[in-house]
This record gives sequence, C-alpha cells and structure tokens, in this order.
Amino acid sequence: MKKLVIILVFFPLFLAAQKPEIKYTVGCLAFYNIENLFDTIDDPVKNDDEFLPSGSYKWSTERYNKKLDRLSEVISQLGAELTKAAPAIVGLCEIENKSVLEDLVRTPALMKYNYGIVHFEGPDARGVDVALIYQKARFTLISAKPVRLTIPGKDDFYTRDQLVVTGFLDGEKISVIVNHWPSRRGGEKRSAPLRNAAAALCRSSVDTLLAADPDAKIFIMGDFNDDPVNKSIREHLRAKGSFEEGRLTGLYNPMVQLYKQGIGTLAYRDKWNLFDMIIVSKGVFDEQDSASYRFLKAKVFNKQFLMQSDGPYAGYPFRTFVGSTYMGGYADHFPVYLFLIRRRKETNSPE
Repeated sequence: MKKLVIILVFFPLFLAAQKPEIKYTVGCLAFYNIENLFDTIDDPVKNDDEFLPSGSYKWSTERYNKKLDRLSEVISQLGAELTKAAPAIVGLCEIENKSVLEDLVRTPALMKYNYGIVHFEGPDARGVDVALIYQKARFTLISAKPVRLTIPGKDDFYTRDQLVVTGFLDGEKISVIVNHWPSRRGGEKRSAPLRNAAAALCRSSVDTLLAADPDAKIFIMGDFNDDPVNKSIREHLRAKGSFEEGRLTGLYNPMVQLYKQGIGTLAYRDKWNLFDMIIVSKGVFDEQDSASYRFLKAKVFNKQFLMQSDGPYAGYPFRTFVGSTYMGGYADHFPVYLFLIRRRKETNSPE
C-alpha cells in the first residue's frame, strides 16, 4: 500500500517533467519620427536650404554623422529586452531621401542586421517622406506603393504619402502602412479636417486589404499628429482602445491604454501627446492560433538617455534642434514599438 501511495503521488510529477517545454518566438515592429534627417547636399527641388553647411542650422558632415549614430543607437535597442536584437521592421518619417536611409542602415549599430529599404519620393513641401526598413533575413518584400492624399478644392495642398508595404515576416504574410499625417499648424481644430481626410485614406487602404483577406495581419504605424482619442483615429480610422470594440471595426489601438496612463511620445508647453502609434488589425490581436504571430504588447521607448537632462525642457525628448539652436540630441519624438509572439515551430532552423 505504501508503494502504491508513493506511485500515485510522484507519477503526475514524472509526467510533468517529461512534458516538452513550449518555446516561443518574439517579433518586434517599431516606428520612429527621426526629426529631419537631411543630408548636407543641396537638392534644388527640395526646401533643404536650412540643412546645408551655409544654412541657418549650419548642418555639417560632423553633425549629420552624429545624428546617424544616435538614431542607430536607439533603433538597435528597440525591443531588445525580449528579442536581443533590433526590430525586424521599422517605419520612419521625416527623412529627406533614400540616400540618408542608406547611410543610416550602414552605421555600425545597424549594419549587421542587413536592412533593406522601402522609400518613394513624395510631394511634401518640406521635402520629407516616410519610409520603411526591414531585416532581409526576416522579411521578404512582396509589394510596396505610395498612396497620395489630395483634398478637393485645395490644389496647393501637399503632404507626405502613405506607404503600403506587404510581405512575409518570418513566413507569415503581413501588411504595414506607414503614415505621417498633416500637422497641427494653424491650430488643432482648424487643421483637423486634413487629418480626418488622411485617416479616411488610410482606412480605405485597410478596407482594401481586409476585402482581399478578412484575417489579414495589418500594422498601421506613424506620426498621426493626433492622440489616440481624437476623432481622426477613433471615428475616421475607427481604431478602438479595446478588443471588444476592435473586433467590430477590425482595428485595435493598444496606445489608448498608454495614453490614459499619461505616457506620451512628445511634449509641447508642458503637455504630453501620444502622436506616434502602432495599430493592429483583428487578424493580429484576435489570433487564436498560437503557432501564428499575435499581438503581445506595445511600448513607448522613453529611456532616460533620450530625455533632456536639464533646463526648461528637462524630461522632454532630447532633440537635435530647439528652434535654430543645436542641441545634439536624438529626435523630438520618442519611438514606439510592439511585440508579437508565436509558438516556435518544430524545425531545425533557428528563428
């Protein structure tokens, strides 16, 4: 009888010990407004005079290279607390041209990741565009296209194109839409219709992707120049702050919870805004198959070294310029990133 009791007690423990450990793969996508990454070369078709050695910013090769090194330092750390590597995909905005992206991905901190580049020249009056970089070993590009925002009756209105990219992330088909919506210049309310129009355009791209595949994995990222609770995001893009509402509209915005906690990506007049976001489709946050990538969590990368350490802007993002005064920092926005997780497939190849 004693032997039987011992067997009954320890047999379940033996079975638990024999059960194979489930391992997971974690992926990371990020977005970063990198604050006017201009080269030092005059482009006659762009408004880049300020960013020349002779311009008001006295933009030299030394300052340019320092900014590249600082940006790459940040990008290389996004999500590394879980992935131990730089993000598989990074959306960027406020870049002048493809050349500055080539310089960025060749920096020592990023070179080993062998990033590819997706970029199209857009019509923005300041000459800045959105772009996407991706680790070629992780992401296989299928298609990419710019989508232009036009406003009826405003033939002189020009803003950044929206970039729609589709490919395979670690073998799974995804789409990424990179945005930089019209600014609040002229006042938030006065400029709101422009962002509402940008939201409607972005939603149109989302609906096209969902019409082709209702379970499409879509990541909408960018500097939206609005907070998660503004109408452009809630009503026109229809990105919601809960899974329940997101199941109805197809889009979940994890940044809503961060915003409600008082977390922001930029500060202005002692007020924090969370303009930088990554929004996901139902196929990402409502994924039931643990062998397929699903949303884990979203974060703002607001480490201490990215903050102004003293003066009236202490705690704000440590930026490159304040007005025309060179600060030598990183950018005027904090980057954002999110994690995806899936059960690791039984394969001999590492993920």
